[in-house]
Amino acid sequence: MSEHKTATDIQKFIEKFEPSKFKMLSRGIEVRGIKDLNKSINFAKEVIAKLKLKLVISHSAEMAMYGSFEVIYQ
Repeated sequence: MSEHKTATDIQKFIEKFEPSKFKMLSRGIEVRGIKDLNKSINFAKEVIAKLKLKLVISHSAEMAMYGSFEVIYQ
């Protein structure tokens, strides 16, 4: 997949999900400061599926402690 296509997928995700805080990563973004992590992860998965984006959700117990998860290129 081209660099342009993946960047476009991340931008589409950001525009639809509208995270209040996020950090750009080389492989995607880290969404931060989430209060209801489970609800937000489910909504992020819905956005990715609905828009048919080449992205996946990555999260761990450590990230959950900080109310964050990653949206990365597939």
